[in-house]
Amino acid sequence: MSAGHVDDHERTMTFAQIALEQIKALSQPAYPRNYEIWYTYATGYNAAFNERINEILQKKGSLSEDDLNQLFESYLSPARLTERIDKVGSQVVGEIDQVMAMIDAAAGSASSYTESLADMSEKIVQSQDREGLRAIVESLVETTKEMEASNQKLEARLSASKREIRELQQNLEAVRTESLTDPLTQLSNRKAFDAVIKHAIADAHARSEPLSLLMADIDHFKTFNDSFGHLTGDQVLRLVAMCMKQNVKGQDTAARYGGEEFAVVLPKTPLRAAATVADHIRRAVMTRELIKRSTGEHLGRVTISVGVATLKSGETAQTFLERADACLYAAKRHGRNRVICETDPEATAATRVA
Repeated sequence: MSAGHVDDHERTMTFAQIALEQIKALSQPAYPRNYEIWYTYATGYNAAFNERINEILQKKGSLSEDDLNQLFESYLSPARLTERIDKVGSQVVGEIDQVMAMIDAAAGSASSYTESLADMSEKIVQSQDREGLRAIVESLVETTKEMEASNQKLEARLSASKREIRELQQNLEAVRTESLTDPLTQLSNRKAFDAVIKHAIADAHARSEPLSLLMADIDHFKTFNDSFGHLTGDQVLRLVAMCMKQNVKGQDTAARYGGEEFAVVLPKTPLRAAATVADHIRRAVMTRELIKRSTGEHLGRVTISVGVATLKSGETAQTFLERADACLYAAKRHGRNRVICETDPEATAATRVA
């Protein structure tokens, strides 16, 4: 088994153990749904989900079957995001149908108006007296006013539809962004990272430009999490995410890769420049003192280890990630709280450490 698989196995088994302990402590059936709820809670990936569970537990001391159903449907059900997209899509279709009906009505009015003009023109030609001509003109003025009113209604409806469709587009964008964002850290999630790295590699190969990748991991995170609890652990994850956001530029992408591991994609960035970015992030994290929000207790400082690699000609995403990951765990082996690049002597293959 590879070093990476060993580490993933240990981390996920820890989450699984926490989930089963929660099920046992609350005397709940070990259904797959309940396991998924508590496994997600253990990972801390979804801050809103964890906060909601904590609120219910603080209020009731336990979770009823209805609470579990509601939590699953509101936060975890695979159909939830699809339903939201379908709902907005249906609203767009409905709005377009209304606009098309309005346009059809306006087209009918315009056709009738044209026929009225033709009829009035013929009557004017045939008119022999002043009174008859006046009646025709008055009728023409009245028809024109009706047409003007119809056009104003259409214009108002089109303006309202334009606003409505713009809002629906914003809603769709919000749903799309949510599907690509880690709810706890507000960084890109793994799904977004996978898409970004694939595109960045293709772009770098096509343009013969450098592309660097940082892989970072919080040092001794499990020990910290076990000592101070998941809520404080979440605070640590958010702190690291904030330091990453503050030290990357517009074209770069910072993501939560999984658990306490992060990644940063750096297009058009050579290895040494990427190492500088990594060290800025490392220093930013270690200078922040962590304070427990509930008590104001000073918990000390956390550190991260970072590995840095640059894309090779013709390289795939998998080998690129593996090389950056190997540098990360070289940093772990050599004392943590450091940055190691693939060209550094310490970047040699060995067993990963936690």
